[in-house]
Amino acid sequence: MGLHHSELTDRILGGWQGRVAGNMLGKPVERGGYWTRERIDRYLRRTGALPLTDYLPAPPPDAQPGEFELRPEWPQCVRGRINGSCRDDDVDYAILGLHLLEAHGFSFTTEQVGEMWLRRLPYLQTFTAERAAYRNLANGLKPPRTATYDNPYQEWIGALIRADVFGWTSPGDPHRAARLARRDAVLSHQGSGVHGAMWAAALIAAAFTADGPRQAIDAALEHIPAGGRLARTVRHTTALHESGTDWSGTLDELESRTGSLHWIHTVPNAAVITAGLLYGAGDFTRTIALTVRGGLDTDSNGATAGSVAGVLYGARAIPAVWTDPLHDRVRSAVFGFDGARISELAARTVRLASMSS
Repeated sequence: MGLHHSELTDRILGGWQGRVAGNMLGKPVERGGYWTRERIDRYLRRTGALPLTDYLPAPPPDAQPGEFELRPEWPQCVRGRINGSCRDDDVDYAILGLHLLEAHGFSFTTEQVGEMWLRRLPYLQTFTAERAAYRNLANGLKPPRTATYDNPYQEWIGALIRADVFGWTSPGDPHRAARLARRDAVLSHQGSGVHGAMWAAALIAAAFTADGPRQAIDAALEHIPAGGRLARTVRHTTALHESGTDWSGTLDELESRTGSLHWIHTVPNAAVITAGLLYGAGDFTRTIALTVRGGLDTDSNGATAGSVAGVLYGARAIPAVWTDPLHDRVRSAVFGFDGARISELAARTVRLASMSS
């Protein structure tokens, strides 16, 4: 891999901090059917927050009823009010994945993933495909049936948001990261849902040694089916960027191709993440800001883009405006982890990454 221990530590801490910060940035506007790109930017203009260089501001005092419907958690997720992270499944699954690897090692089985969910994760803190799989587990079904029985969300983004830890612990080895992520993903997903998890894990693993986001994106594409809808969409995003199309024009074109899919589907969200990384052009703040402004599943996309950018550039490159309000703490629904220190979670991840390298 070629990374000294100090650099590996900085990159993994950057991944954790980037994931939490990106998630917090996008959380107040996580409702893709309502918070379109246009509405998000209108909100930012009304609050004097364009360009976006900090967490979202509170709603303007003169906002009309129904004009801007933020998520109920917004008072804990906007600038000036953040005191540690809000609880969110995008962070819960990173914690749960860390605990899985510590408990079972890298030879874990899909069945052990399901057992970990039942023991450590409250049912009402799961959603869409994960809730369907959880219900199926509780009713005695086994993988891969847990993913396919009465589960209309098999290609949604849930498995992708669970993939980070497999990339963080496979630095420079995207093939290994994708294999680990697939073993986790098939508990609840099929098709593009599984491919999204493999792509995200490979993307993060590749970011440890890539020269920049484009190289990491290209490396990740090698580990999912080239003819699949996800790979075609990511390649189209990179082609638009390379052609000189601006960020807004790229997202317009991608929306014209993927707009018939649900706003939580893996494919359109992977396009938003890819565009955020490419047009972020090596800057952490610009990367997560563009990704969240891209709409759809804003908190999940911000978290994944923040994780990739954090690994690419390291914790030292993340401005304090993103990390200081977190106070090195996360809220979590995972049993035994509420109030955990981000730095401690990162240190535990470094130990696993060092064992595997």
